[in-house]
Amino acid sequence: MPITKSAKKAANRSLVFQKRNNEFKLRMKMAIKKFLKNTNKSQEELNAVYKFIDKCKKVGVIKKNTASRKKSRVAKALAKQNS
Repeated sequence: MPITKSAKKAANRSLVFQKRNNEFKLRMKMAIKKFLKNTNKSQEELNAVYKFIDKCKKVGVIKKNTASRKKSRVAKALAKQNS
């Protein structure tokens, strides 16, 4: 348990950031899952998934290469469906 006042504040901030990060990550995962499960994929839906992935990257939930990998996989799914 934190003892000093600053340690208590840091612990509280850590919990707030943890909650925020989990929300961003959950939104991203659900968007990807919904996109991959859908049989009629469109470019607009792909752009929406990209938006969630880029937002997670921007706030620091995932790293740049992870975001690129996820975007590549959903784009590949769209290309496969269209071919």
